[in-house]
Amino acid sequence: MKQRHENNTEENSKENKQIGDTIFMNFKDDKGLFTAEGSLDSIPSRVYVKFKNDDTGELNGKITPSTGKGNVRFNQIIFPDKTSDGPFGIDLKVPIQQKGTYILVIGHSQMADNPFLGTFKVELEIKK
Repeated sequence: MKQRHENNTEENSKENKQIGDTIFMNFKDDKGLFTAEGSLDSIPSRVYVKFKNDDTGELNGKITPSTGKGNVRFNQIIFPDKTSDGPFGIDLKVPIQQKGTYILVIGHSQMADNPFLGTFKVELEIKK
């Protein structure tokens, strides 16, 4: 299945994009935040946000649905040692004490009605 892009030119801008069901957070913005647009388009649906961390500190995350609010949240964080924690809400505050690749799972709350379908913005900040 081929995906069409809005423009067929190759982009050299450093932005984090969703590819399939995964957002790879490789670039921080000028405020030091990882930011990306994501999309949930089916039920059940999950988006995986992957980022590498080389410092200890605190991870702060926020999901902003394009509609202002909706049934979408951080379902889980998977630490580099494969342990996990969750669920959380649309805001996340977690101490990070391991170096390596982290995975955040974004999806619907199974305990609530009206699963969110659409786009959202995710922001991650690592405070040292």
